[in-house]
Amino acid sequence: MQLEKGLASKYAYITYVIAAYWIVSILTVFVNKALLSSDAVNLNAPLFVTWFQCIVSVAICITLRIISQWFPDCIEITNGSPFKKDTLKKVLPLSILFTAMIATNNLCLKYVGVAFYYVGRSLTTVFNVVFTYILLGQTTSFKCIVCCTVIIIGFWLGVDQEHVTGSLSIFGTLFGVLGSLSLSLYSIRMKQTLPIVNQDIWLLSYYNNVYSIIIFIPLMIISGEHTTVYNYEKLGHPFFWGAMTIGGVFGFAIGYFTALQIKVTSPLTHNVSGTAKACVQTVLATYWFNEKKSFLWWISNIVVLTASAFYARIRQLELNKEYRIETRQFKV
Repeated sequence: MQLEKGLASKYAYITYVIAAYWIVSILTVFVNKALLSSDAVNLNAPLFVTWFQCIVSVAICITLRIISQWFPDCIEITNGSPFKKDTLKKVLPLSILFTAMIATNNLCLKYVGVAFYYVGRSLTTVFNVVFTYILLGQTTSFKCIVCCTVIIIGFWLGVDQEHVTGSLSIFGTLFGVLGSLSLSLYSIRMKQTLPIVNQDIWLLSYYNNVYSIIIFIPLMIISGEHTTVYNYEKLGHPFFWGAMTIGGVFGFAIGYFTALQIKVTSPLTHNVSGTAKACVQTVLATYWFNEKKSFLWWISNIVVLTASAFYARIRQLELNKEYRIETRQFKV
């Protein structure tokens, strides 16, 4: 009886974490879409929006660090300075990729609809396979390559159907591809950088956001966004800054719940959960924005989502097999 209660409590907690991840993730996409391209905000400065979200994330990290000093038994945040020469030298390359990743993600979301956002960003898996081979020399199984080929087919079908309906954004699609590319490079580089911060994901997140705040400044000046923001008619409105702050909080929260979901389940469950969440997000987006999509458009989404789920499952089975072989060799 005691064991059953313990298992029930554990499963309830896992269900809560997955549900929280879904809610926060979907809301983050919708909130960012509103900030980037809604008439209510009406500010054509996507880099500025992303920059401010980094500021909010840093402010939350500093606040949590102060709280951890007051209540060390309740919360533990590692101290670290991003301005040490050694830290700057080792972490900055990753932070440049992080900046590119979050900037292209928001630029993609600005120009494409929420319903097409997942398909527009679906090539991450393909780039992972390519760069894992080029940079790390690791080969991929034939089954995984087949899944990647199917993902590419689904991506091109989705692009074609967006073009047919007249809603295709070349810029949005391009930024989606660049976002997938930068995310892939970021994931590979992050594995190499985590040991530098003692595997502390939150400390690495703090460093990334601090460096991104600095990197975004020249980018905003070059793109002319500083002038756009200066002339923005709602710059002094509490509503605008409230919406921007909410966007920053959601940006921080999605990082937390992503890490938490992986921690209480597994990377495979996280990938499957993310794929299922993308299905719900696509359906909600078409309903919320009253978008009519063709049969082939829906097929493209199903193709991408199914191939992504199969890829995650195949990789998990392969990793389990490799682990069993290594364990057997170690025992011998």
